[in-house]
Amino acid sequence: MASLLKVDPEVKLKEPRSAVSRHRLFFLSQAEDLVANFFPKKLLELDGFLKEPILNIHDLTQIHSDMNLPVPDPILLTNSHDGLDGPNMKKRKLEDREETFQGTKVFVMPNGMLKSNQQLVDIIEKVKPEIRLLIEKCNTVKMWVQLLIPRIEDGNNFGVSIQEETVAELRTVESEAASYLDQISRYYITRAKLVSKIAKYPHVEDYRRTVTEIDEKEYISLRLIISELRNQYVTLHDMILKNIEKIKRPRSSNAETLY
Repeated sequence: MASLLKVDPEVKLKEPRSAVSRHRLFFLSQAEDLVANFFPKKLLELDGFLKEPILNIHDLTQIHSDMNLPVPDPILLTNSHDGLDGPNMKKRKLEDREETFQGTKVFVMPNGMLKSNQQLVDIIEKVKPEIRLLIEKCNTVKMWVQLLIPRIEDGNNFGVSIQEETVAELRTVESEAASYLDQISRYYITRAKLVSKIAKYPHVEDYRRTVTEIDEKEYISLRLIISELRNQYVTLHDMILKNIEKIKRPRSSNAETLY
């Protein structure tokens, strides 16, 4: 079959067949070890992670963080008509001519930088490597299954359809894991916008309450993400082991059942 391919001599490798073979053997050896050993190990690790105290806080007020942005004192205005404020009237008129802005002007933060919710940041920094790891391992196993797909022929493709379903499931897991990273990014940008609103309108309590609601929601979401990562390892391990014969030998296994 390789002789039927037209390869540009300028881009032809010195040892194309051996290079492809080495790449293929790498995926074959790595993927089988992932399914047999790595997946069970990771699901146990993630199950233990879910049992840690930081992920079992029932009173969500414990994860609230201080805004570090005090409410300024109210501005008192007096309407005097007896002439006692005469010397201040000129200054007042000059101030009225200045450009006005909506909200409260904040030139510097009184207590320094407004920090993130450190408890959630600590959890996120542990979860993100697990998400990336799942994506990488799924990609390796997916490539392994794709390399096992035989040449397309008419009929006798029952085992091949199982391989294709396995590849589709691995792609789904990859996409879901990538969406978890997007969710974390959206949390940070949403919280940043709300905190900037608090800096601009420090007297509005609803903005402060919304930040605590966002933090509580993210805490619940992070625990759910870890649970989903564990469940995906379980599902992939179980599905591949149940169909390992048809995945590795799609046509021969099918022929045995027919005769």
